[in-house]
Amino acid sequence: MAAGGFFKKLRILFLLFVLLLVAGDYWLTKYRSTNWSHSLRIVVYPINGDGSEAADQYIAQLTQDTFTPVEVFLASEAADYGVPLEKPVITTLGPQIQELPPIPPADRKVLKVMWWSLKMRYWVFRVDEYQGPPADIRMFVVYHDPETHDRLQHSLGLEKGLIGVVNAYAGKKLEHKNNIVLVHEFLHTVGATDKYDLQTGAPLYPDGIVEPDKQPLYPQSYAEIMAGVIPVADGTWLMPDKLDDTIIGRKTAFEINWISQQQE
Repeated sequence: MAAGGFFKKLRILFLLFVLLLVAGDYWLTKYRSTNWSHSLRIVVYPINGDGSEAADQYIAQLTQDTFTPVEVFLASEAADYGVPLEKPVITTLGPQIQELPPIPPADRKVLKVMWWSLKMRYWVFRVDEYQGPPADIRMFVVYHDPETHDRLQHSLGLEKGLIGVVNAYAGKKLEHKNNIVLVHEFLHTVGATDKYDLQTGAPLYPDGIVEPDKQPLYPQSYAEIMAGVIPVADGTWLMPDKLDDTIIGRKTAFEINWISQQQE
């Protein structure tokens, strides 16, 4: 009995030690990704999401320039908030991944989400064959043929793990919209929260409105990037066409540590 009690305590101590290591690693990763003392490297991994020839052809012609608007937008927004970095992020095109990521649970129950998050991080560890400079953020962009997909599954960004999955359309004319989603999910990985009603898609007031004090309030000219829509009337909004139609609002800037609480 004494020996059994000793080993039970030893197992508990070991589990506590593992939890402490995980918590410490999360804190250090969080600090490194949001202290903005250096540029964050976003590595973008394309995936053929539907096995279509259209997605294959589109992925084959991807270049670094496809994601340059992401760098330009974040640099411009950061400068507006006084972030002392010429390039807050550097985007790098990574190798194509030949396997789809794990599907998140539909019911979003806590234990299922936790288990899926662990599977997701293991999947990334297993499929990532990028050989360049170390990635700070990994964004997996899953492309679909726009001719056969009217709507796509929700994209996601994981703060724990610094991983994003972007469901996107395979088409040159849709690259600007894809980049909006990519930036939205990237901002999730560094701490930003959604600024829209998850049931209706309506932008939340005041944080989901770029100019909440404007009189009259509508129409707004820009979308708050974490709300994702441009409110043009009460209960009516439009999707932005490009990143230039969006702005990082003050609440989001506070969440990602671009401004202090006092400034927010």
